[in-house]
Amino acid sequence: MLEEMSIRDFAIIDRLSIRFELGLNLLTGETGAGKSIMIGALGFILGAKADTGIIRSGAEETLVTGVVSVEGNAEALAWLGERGIEPEDGAVIIRRGLKRTGRGSAYVQDVPVVRQDLQDFSATLVEVHGQREGHALLKKDKHRALVDRFAGIEAEVSSYAAAYAELGAKRKALETLASSEAERAREIELLRFAVEEIDAAAPRADEENELGDEERRLSQHEKLFAAVSQARELLSDADGAIAKLRRARPLLESAGSIDQRLLDRSKRLDDSYYELEDLGESLSSYADQTHFDPARLEEIEARFAVLQRLKRKYGLDLAAVVAYRTEAAERLAGLENWEEDRAGLERQVAALESEVFGKAESLTEARSAAGKRLESAVLSVIATLGMPNARFTVRIERFPPSAGKIVVGPTGADDLEFYVSANKGEPLRPLADVASGGELSRFMLALKTALAEDGGAPTMVFDEVDTGIGGEVALGVGSHLASLAATKQVLCITHLASIASRADNHLMVEKRVEGERTVTRVARLEGDDRVREIARMLSGDPSSRASLDHAAELVAKLGNPRGERCRR
Repeated sequence: MLEEMSIRDFAIIDRLSIRFELGLNLLTGETGAGKSIMIGALGFILGAKADTGIIRSGAEETLVTGVVSVEGNAEALAWLGERGIEPEDGAVIIRRGLKRTGRGSAYVQDVPVVRQDLQDFSATLVEVHGQREGHALLKKDKHRALVDRFAGIEAEVSSYAAAYAELGAKRKALETLASSEAERAREIELLRFAVEEIDAAAPRADEENELGDEERRLSQHEKLFAAVSQARELLSDADGAIAKLRRARPLLESAGSIDQRLLDRSKRLDDSYYELEDLGESLSSYADQTHFDPARLEEIEARFAVLQRLKRKYGLDLAAVVAYRTEAAERLAGLENWEEDRAGLERQVAALESEVFGKAESLTEARSAAGKRLESAVLSVIATLGMPNARFTVRIERFPPSAGKIVVGPTGADDLEFYVSANKGEPLRPLADVASGGELSRFMLALKTALAEDGGAPTMVFDEVDTGIGGEVALGVGSHLASLAATKQVLCITHLASIASRADNHLMVEKRVEGERTVTRVARLEGDDRVREIARMLSGDPSSRASLDHAAELVAKLGNPRGERCRR
C-alpha cells in the first residue's frame, strides 16, 4: 500500500507531501490544477522513463519519495529478500531523482537500484491503469497469467513448467547421444588409445621430481663422489677432525675434574665426537654404495621423453595427464554404453512427453472453463460502465499440431489473449488494438472488479476512467471503484461528483500563484469542505445553495462513513 508520497520540483510542483489511505483515494480539482502531474510523479517513482523536461523551471533536480507498506506482500518481500533489503516497521522508502544534467538515481531504502529493478519491484506494489504506454494488461503473457490465477491453477502451471523443462533437457541429452555413429566411433578410438597409452606409461604426479634428482646424481657422479670422499677423509683420516676430537676428550675431561665449570664443555665435546664419528661412518657407507650406472642414466632420459610426450598430448603437467586419463575413461565408458543409455533416455523422454501432454491438456480445459466465467463476470460489469454493447472474450487457440503430435510451450499448449469490441458493429480485436484511453480504463476496471481476489498488486491507480461518461454510467463506475476498494487501495482522478462522493480519502488538487510562481497544492477534504468541492463539481458554483444541498445529498447517499470500508 502507498502510504505517502513527497514531490519536489516536479513540473509545476515545488514541494508537496500527500498521505494516502486504505480504500478509495479520489483526487479532484479544476482542469489543469496538476492532478495528472501527480500521477506522472507517481509513475516516475515507479520506474517510468523520464527526461529533464519534468524538472521544475529554475530547479536543478527533481526528487520524488514514496513510503510503501510491504507487510503481507509476499512478492515484494521476496524481491527485497533476494537483495538483502530490510523493511522498517513493515514499510520501505523509495526515492528517485533526476538532475538537470540528465544524471538519475534511484534507491529502495538506502540501496541503489537501476530503473529496471525499480520497475520490477514497483510491479509488485502498484498497477497503473489508463495510460496505454507500458500497460501491463496489454501484454498477452499477462492475460494468460490472469486467467491462470482466476482459475486457481498456478501450482499446476508451475508443475507443468518443471516437467516441460525436464523434457527439454532429456531431449537434448538424447540428441547428443544420437550423434553420427562414425563420429562416436572415432571418439571411442581416440579415447581408448589415450587411456591405453597413459596406462602403459603409468605416470605418477610427482615422478618428474624423483627422476630429476636421480638424473642429477648420475650425471654428476664424479663430482659427487669426489666431494663425499674428501669430506670423509677430512673427518676420518689419522689427522682428521675425529682423531683430533678423540685426543682432546681426555684433556678436557681432566680439566673438568679440576674446574667443574668445564664439565659441561667436556660433555658437549663428547657429543660432538660421537656425532662426527657417526657422520664419518655414514659418509663411508654412502661412498661405498655410490656407483655410476650409465644404463640407468639412459633409462631416465628415455622415461623423461615418454613423460614429455604425454604432457604434450594430454596436459601441462603429469597431474593433468592423470586427470585426463580419468575423464577419458569415464567418457569412454559412457560412449561404449551408449545403446543402454539411449534406451533409458528414450524411455524417460516418452514418459515425460506423456506427462507434459497430459498436463497441457488439463491446463487447456481449466483455462477454457475459467475463460468463460471471466467473460461473464467482465461483461456483467462493463455493461454498467457506459458500454452496453461492448463484447469481451478470452480467445484460447491451440498451437497447430506437428506430425500429429500436440505442440506445447513453456506454459502449455495455448495461445491466450483478451479480445474486445467497445461498440456495436465493431469486430473483436486484441485489447491493445482497439480501446481508447477511457474505454481501456473501464475495461481494466471491469477486469479488476471481476478479478478482485486475484492477489495482484495491492494498490491500483486509475486515470481517465470517467472520460466521456455521466449519469447512471458514472454511478456504475463509482460503485465498481468502491467495490474494488474493499480489497485494494485505489487511487483515482475523477471529474464526476457521483464518483467523488464515494471517496474514503478525498484529496483536492488546486493551482495557485504564490509570489511570482504557479504552484500546485493538495488538501485533504472533510465535512463542509468536501461538500463544497462536490458542489463545485456539480455546477461550477461551490456557494450555490442548490448545489450545496445536492452535494450533501450525494455524500449522504453514496459516501462511505469514515473508515467503514477500510476497517479490514
